[in-house]
Amino acid sequence: MDRYPPIAEHGLVGDLQTAALVSSQGVVDWFAAPRFDSPSIFAALLDHDRGGYMRLAPDHPDGSCKQLYYPDTAVLVTRFMSPDGVGEVVDFMPPDRIGAVTDRHTLVRVVRAVRGTVAFTLECRPRFDYGRAEHSLELGEKDGLFSAPGIDAHLQTTFPLERDGQDVRGTVTLSAGEAAGAVFTVCASGGPAPEPLTVDGLTAQVEGTVHFWQQWLRRSRYRGRWPELVHRSVITLKLLTYAPTGALVAAATMGLPEQIGGERNWDYRYTWIRDAALSVRAMLDLGFVEEATAFVHWLVDRLHQREGKEEEPLQTMYRVDGDPDLAEETLDHFEGYRGSSPVRIGNGAADQLQLDIYGEALYGLSQGRAVAQQATYRGWQALARTLDWFAKNWDRPDEGIWETRGGRRDFTYSRVMAWVAFDQGLSLAERFRRPADVDGWRKARDAILEQVMARGWNDKERAFVQHYDSDVLDASLLLMPRVEFIAPKDPVWLSTLDAMDRRLVSDSLVYRYDPAASPDGLPGSEGTFSLCTFLYVDALARAGRVAQARYTFQKMQTYANHVGLFAEEIGPSGEQLGNFPQAFTHLSLIMAAVTLDQALDEEQGHCQ
Repeated sequence: MDRYPPIAEHGLVGDLQTAALVSSQGVVDWFAAPRFDSPSIFAALLDHDRGGYMRLAPDHPDGSCKQLYYPDTAVLVTRFMSPDGVGEVVDFMPPDRIGAVTDRHTLVRVVRAVRGTVAFTLECRPRFDYGRAEHSLELGEKDGLFSAPGIDAHLQTTFPLERDGQDVRGTVTLSAGEAAGAVFTVCASGGPAPEPLTVDGLTAQVEGTVHFWQQWLRRSRYRGRWPELVHRSVITLKLLTYAPTGALVAAATMGLPEQIGGERNWDYRYTWIRDAALSVRAMLDLGFVEEATAFVHWLVDRLHQREGKEEEPLQTMYRVDGDPDLAEETLDHFEGYRGSSPVRIGNGAADQLQLDIYGEALYGLSQGRAVAQQATYRGWQALARTLDWFAKNWDRPDEGIWETRGGRRDFTYSRVMAWVAFDQGLSLAERFRRPADVDGWRKARDAILEQVMARGWNDKERAFVQHYDSDVLDASLLLMPRVEFIAPKDPVWLSTLDAMDRRLVSDSLVYRYDPAASPDGLPGSEGTFSLCTFLYVDALARAGRVAQARYTFQKMQTYANHVGLFAEEIGPSGEQLGNFPQAFTHLSLIMAAVTLDQALDEEQGHCQ
């Protein structure tokens, strides 16, 4: 077992309330429960010795491992080729079909031989509360109960188990056509034991989970050129959605580094207004209205949460249940992925001022008529009050989209998205004939446009720049033509695109900005930002540079992992870095694919 497999060597499974990573070696090395943001139970990806893991794989050290998803599902299949035969482990979590909060979550691992004879070994070594809590073990012949403060974990198998200290081991040898299974169920302390385990019952659960995902995906209206890539991305966004509230987390993991050995290691298991709203927009583009509607209600609840308080109407991020408390602390006992420390839980950026979030919220939710119609009049009042407040507060320095810790600036992107907030608010008020301070909103919108054009433009660089007092380029501005702040073929914009191509693009991959030129308050460097690369594709396609956009998009696909997933960044050697998989990357992939499809269709139509 590789102590720290590459970040990309994982697939994701989940039940729409939490998720687990399974390595291509058959190891569950990340799992937190009962929610995405709960303390970990398996976290070997952050500390091999202290984090805990569950391994189910052949004994034989030779041979190769392959992973794939069962078509159009979140059911992960890990295949092992050995001299004695071919075996498979099928991993999944039965999905939440009701949307009710529960403390009971189940990870199912079905093992089978498909050719020859294969001997599998199970190791189950949970480490509760990020490895800080001791546990006890009660062991039966084919089941075990791990107990830690406040939580129980039941392990059930169809083969015998043996004690290994306070952990468990087991082996099973299967011939072609035979199957076995191991089920790991967590619940609150003293919760009822799961139903007895049978191979037939496991088979039925596999079939039921496959059916759930395939039926859900049939709602997609995407008919473009990259269905597998786009549909894997939208399934991933769904997996990152907390069903009871509709809130979507930024990533399934915490602490994975943006630079190996560096300290840019953040906890992404929370709901950023920005990421979630743009994810909803990407899902809306594919026809998934139900998910967008749920997020509308969650967002309106956040606005109501601060009514009458002398605070910003929205915080940058929240827990999936809307709790605003994300106090940041360090897990000093974890060494971090390949020595990348500190490992943090919580996120101090929750208290930052990031004014762009109002624009993303309006942009993400205003495009779908079916979603907008779900908003109640009380919801509209909350939204209108927010924009009234924003009309008096948009013109302030903030920390910006990248959550820099080097002080507040007049970030151009924040102003652009403030313009979007008022533009979309005015559109909604007119479309649904709702009462609003139309004159005030229009005045704010027009003032922002004039300010950005005058102060966000840098004559030396012949480009829009990161903030008003700099000549640094910033890839977040690639969204400017998409949100219709500027025409995609305006000479001013094309000049900006050319400047980004010279300064931020490396073999089609795009950096967020140059940290050396724009100090962000943190040491170290980072890789190219995959979100920005897909935004670059989108901007190129809109600018009429369709051939370049298509080639860039095709090259970016070569950086996807073996099952079509992306982390946050790409390192200098092509390795994936940062938390995994990341919603930002997958939502921008969907946006780029849809835009590029449209551009190619138009180009081909002109040629006919």
